[in-house]
Amino acid sequence: MKPLHRPLTTSVVALLVATATLSAVAQARRQPDGTRPQRPSLVVGIVVEGLSMDYLELLKPEFTDGGLRRLMDAGITISDLDYGTGLDGAAATAVVFTGTSPSVNGIPSRTVYDPETRRVVSAVNDPATIGNFTDETLSPKALTASTLADELRIDAGGLGYVYAIAPNAPEAIIMGGHAGNSAFWINDVTGKWATTTYYKDLPTPPQTINHREPTDSRLDTLQWTPIISVDRLPDLPGYKKLYPFRHTFPRQNANRYVAYKNSPAVNADITRLASDYIGILNLGKRDNIDMLNLGYSVQPFIHGRDADNRPETMDAYLRLDRNLASLFDAIDAKGPGMDHTLVFIAGTPLTNRTRRDDEKWGTPFGEFSSRKAVSLLNMYLMALYGNGEWVSGYHNGQIYLNHKLIKERDKNLSEIRGESARFLTRMSGVTSAWTIDDVIDRRATERPDAMRRNTPVQTAGDVIVSIAPGWQETDDDSDMERPQTTLRAATTVAPAFILAPGEAPRTIGGAVDARVLAPTVAGMLRIRSPNGASLPRLRW
Repeated sequence: MKPLHRPLTTSVVALLVATATLSAVAQARRQPDGTRPQRPSLVVGIVVEGLSMDYLELLKPEFTDGGLRRLMDAGITISDLDYGTGLDGAAATAVVFTGTSPSVNGIPSRTVYDPETRRVVSAVNDPATIGNFTDETLSPKALTASTLADELRIDAGGLGYVYAIAPNAPEAIIMGGHAGNSAFWINDVTGKWATTTYYKDLPTPPQTINHREPTDSRLDTLQWTPIISVDRLPDLPGYKKLYPFRHTFPRQNANRYVAYKNSPAVNADITRLASDYIGILNLGKRDNIDMLNLGYSVQPFIHGRDADNRPETMDAYLRLDRNLASLFDAIDAKGPGMDHTLVFIAGTPLTNRTRRDDEKWGTPFGEFSSRKAVSLLNMYLMALYGNGEWVSGYHNGQIYLNHKLIKERDKNLSEIRGESARFLTRMSGVTSAWTIDDVIDRRATERPDAMRRNTPVQTAGDVIVSIAPGWQETDDDSDMERPQTTLRAATTVAPAFILAPGEAPRTIGGAVDARVLAPTVAGMLRIRSPNGASLPRLRW
């Protein structure tokens, strides 16, 4: 068969490359006098899990001049960075740093289900590696697109440094990228700062903390109480001001490190560690651009007894404001200075899990048992197709069928998926059930295009289930005990900010596709966009 198009000649290819290069040069921003601004010597990328523009606007009068208010007043504000569907912190971080969706970058959530072993594993699981200060086996190999960190390292021929610090491993590894120097996170079991042998650089600051100031000993005396009088917190009912919150992290609590990572205490520790990185590693003080990527969280605190955690959430924002001011001060004092630093901050959608309201309020409530759902579905499929274990498992709202058995019995996989979805939609607490075929063909949900691009087929289940709001999922498939939570509708947007030398403050209103942030930052740095980024950068 003849090709539909003639192959490009060498001269034509060369012409196209030259044209693209000239176009990129021509598009580089210039100073009023016509000269091109110097590239920053340090890039600080920050992802804040659960950041909300509503809380930022509500608490702005209580912010200091040097932190969140500085971003809001002096930076470029994107009010609604739209992720398409509700994504957790890991998946959203991958969108921010790759400029592409989970169906391309390979990260659908922090954890994925492995049908072969029938176990839930980290999204960045890699048995070929080992850990430092952890027994986890993790690497960025599951990340199937390049990141801003990768492109920055490539641009400098590997001479620029890239470091990442975050509470959780997937976010840290995603921000470190494939080519980064190192990525550190806090181990859920030991509380130590941990990394993977995939990265060859072991900076001294986290090792020093592990040996001299281990998290487990510091948590023994740590108390989280309001940073300002609760009377100054806006829109709180009177009863919430009578008994200010107080949270501790005692040793007898098996969940103490997970609770600590859900508190603003972890943000303060990450800020102190980042300050040490800047000073000890001389970031931004060399001939090449260095990058420091940080993960923070202001997600609602679900480890207290009260479902109304507004005081804790507001306090987390106030403390984050102080943390960012301290970080910016460290860049001025120990690093190249904020006038030589580009900072971008991306919020990720709020969690859709909250503590259950008190029964006295009468809000709708129910329990969805994944084990019961799997068992009932399997019995239904046995009645249709004969004895056998037709269902492999359930994870994160997704049913996984036994493909091996279906193939051995010579059954139609799409037919069984459809029967499973129809059965599950009749189950209490299920509002909808879509097959992966529906997702691929864009027949699922109110935003079918968004769901398709946020669903990697390689790791997706056969049927995707939507649980009713207010219902609680039981039979958690993780190894760690978790607080009981109920579901809310998932939000899809969060604010973002860019603070860069020579850029005037401005606000970009309306929904902005989250995939444009990476190419926008890449354009400001005058480096290539990540290889999966297909959208153009924002221009103003």
